[in-house]
Amino acid sequence: MLDPMASRAGTVALPQDLVDITALLDAYFDVTPDLGDPAQRVAFGTSGHRGSSLKASFNEPHILAITQAIVEYRGRQGITGPLFIGRDTHALSEPAQNSALEVLAANGVTVLVDARHGYTPTPALSHAILKYNREAAPGTPQADGIVVTPSHNPPGDGGFKYNPPHGGPADTDATGWIADRANQLLENGLRGVKRMPLNDALAADTTGKFDFLSSYVDDLPSVLNLDAIRNAGVRIGADPMGGASVDYWGEIGERHQLNLTVVNPTVDPQWAFMTLDWDEKIRMDCSSPSAMASLIKRMAAGADGTAAYDVATGNDADADRHGIVTPDGGLMNPNHYLAVAIDYLYRNRSGWNPESVVGKTLVSSSIIDRVAAGLGRKLVEVPVGFKWFVPGLLSGEGAFGGEESAGASFNKLDGSVWTTDKDGILLALLASEITAVTGSSPSQLYKGLTDQFGSPVYARIDAAATREQKSKLGKLSAADVTATSLAGEEITAKLTEAPGNGAPIGGLKVVTENAWFAARPSGTEDVYKIYAESFKGADHLAQVQKEAKALVDGVIA
Repeated sequence: MLDPMASRAGTVALPQDLVDITALLDAYFDVTPDLGDPAQRVAFGTSGHRGSSLKASFNEPHILAITQAIVEYRGRQGITGPLFIGRDTHALSEPAQNSALEVLAANGVTVLVDARHGYTPTPALSHAILKYNREAAPGTPQADGIVVTPSHNPPGDGGFKYNPPHGGPADTDATGWIADRANQLLENGLRGVKRMPLNDALAADTTGKFDFLSSYVDDLPSVLNLDAIRNAGVRIGADPMGGASVDYWGEIGERHQLNLTVVNPTVDPQWAFMTLDWDEKIRMDCSSPSAMASLIKRMAAGADGTAAYDVATGNDADADRHGIVTPDGGLMNPNHYLAVAIDYLYRNRSGWNPESVVGKTLVSSSIIDRVAAGLGRKLVEVPVGFKWFVPGLLSGEGAFGGEESAGASFNKLDGSVWTTDKDGILLALLASEITAVTGSSPSQLYKGLTDQFGSPVYARIDAAATREQKSKLGKLSAADVTATSLAGEEITAKLTEAPGNGAPIGGLKVVTENAWFAARPSGTEDVYKIYAESFKGADHLAQVQKEAKALVDGVIA
């Protein structure tokens, strides 16, 4: 008999876990947001505006207003080139893209949609923007783009992101202006929003088509050593996890003659095939052992003692994140894989700028710091958000940028820019290149790094905080922290600004010789997040976490 109290994390979703697609789509068109509720207003986080039509936070009025605001922002910035637009496989993504097209066409914006009527990964859109702007004749108007995706969020969510001409996530100046203008339009009953019927928008002279898939897939040899993967016969199992990369993986295998199997090509807006995440919700988080349970199980050794694949990979719904599964190590911790990727790339990319720095977010593992030092490379530590890596990727001065949440990108073999947004397909394929070139799996290589630099233990926990306390945490200065030691070690740094670029981190980071913690307020819940790491084992990490909570609670009380 099943224990009713047992967690269902890692088990296949049941009918009661599935979102009602009809209700979701009806709500998109029928529900009007209450602007007196902050949760129902337009708000751009690090990855655009997200919400659910069932919660009146992602509905047609939101998208009409946001799109009109983007049109006006483009005008203010002098952006008059084509706007690339793509969507992922979430149920709300198609109606939201259609709503956006109605506004863009009515405003006379040249729009390029997917030529295959398919799904567009975030990195493919970033790649398209950069390629267009790079190859355009001098003086040609610059292109930008919109990606309709809530990334790895549950099936009932929608998301809407704007990428300016640099191809990466818009900065806070842009998103702040767009959100303020969108809310103003909503408050005015959408007066000022231009719109035309969808059929007219699709037939408009300004609406064109673009082959995102071919542009991206055919250019992969410029950024990866695909010859090595092919020649070594690396057996790849790629799981799109029901997301936008579904058609890309098959084409990658076929066009580049790789030994690649698309593990699960199913696209289902309910994601009924998914295993439940840690909180028993459906979430396409390719860094979660629970959400990746099916792929991990497929990699278990068979009767002959061999695994089905040499490398198995997963991507979230818009393919900007990666998950790496190896026969010997299972699902790799994202921090561990980032360390391996950095060590490999900076040793095997002779075309990169020899002075190129290593970019990481301040809540990523400190083993990356030690790897960078071992490579003789400068480390640049920035706040959370991939937008901070854009300048370095564009210039080649920061050829790699990575986040602890399994998002990263890096430059082409010649050092020029590939994408300025996270690329889960790229990082997934890199695992096969690493395996082919070194003869070892990424997890085996990580073991070698820990033998050299130590083995860190890393975790994130949440702690309760009121809205006022979260606000205070976000505005702390280093002088507010009077403690001199943490878990038995002297505090060597108290940071409220990122050391790599001086930007506010929206919280606090405290560092010792062998440990650190960072505390940041949640943008959606009445909690703050404590990221912590220790090179002295799990018991020391627990002590760090306990003292970190006491320290932060004391400061924000």
